This record gives sequence, C-alpha cells and structure tokens, in this order.
Amino acid sequence: MNWKAFITGVAAGATAGHFINHYLLEPKTISGDVILENVKEAFKKEGPIEGSWIQLKKQHYKKFAMDTFVYHGGITAIRDGEKKQFEFIADATTGTIIDVYLT
Repeated sequence: MNWKAFITGVAAGATAGHFINHYLLEPKTISGDVILENVKEAFKKEGPIEGSWIQLKKQHYKKFAMDTFVYHGGITAIRDGEKKQFEFIADATTGTIIDVYLT
C-alpha cells in the first residue's frame, strides 16, 4: 500500500467530514427580521399595531433546563382602545416565541 495515497485519503476524508459537520449538521439560526415579521402577523390578528423593533444581536438565554440563543423584541399595539407595549423573547434557532409580556 502506498502511504502517501493513504495519508492523502485520510486528510481528504477528515476535511470533508469537518465541512459536512460545520455547514450541514450544525443548527442554523433564523433571521431576526423573519421572526419580527412572524410576531407582527400574529399581533395583527388581534388588532392594529403601531410599531415594532427587534435586537438583531443574539443573546444567550438560560432558564431552567432551556439553554439557547434568543432575540429580544417589542411590539406597540392598540388593545382595548389603548396603546400598549409588549416585549417578546424568541428562540434564534427555531423562531419559537418563548415569552411575551406587557411592559
């Protein structure tokens, strides 16, 4: 067996394995803009909204057994004839809203 060919094959396999793991298997995050649009659509079902914002920098979030990265954002909406401000926390990987609260 030619050792040079063997070592080249091992190196090529390790490199391919690294790229497959890094680009295909690692969880991808959803854009903060997409999450904000989804939250706005959900709020529009209950009434008009006046404004919205989201921090595009992901932040680490740990609560009990949940350990993930999240986006923080907010919505200003008209509810019962009054302007109310809500803030939300959304999982950056799945886009799931973790919490919504009135500020």
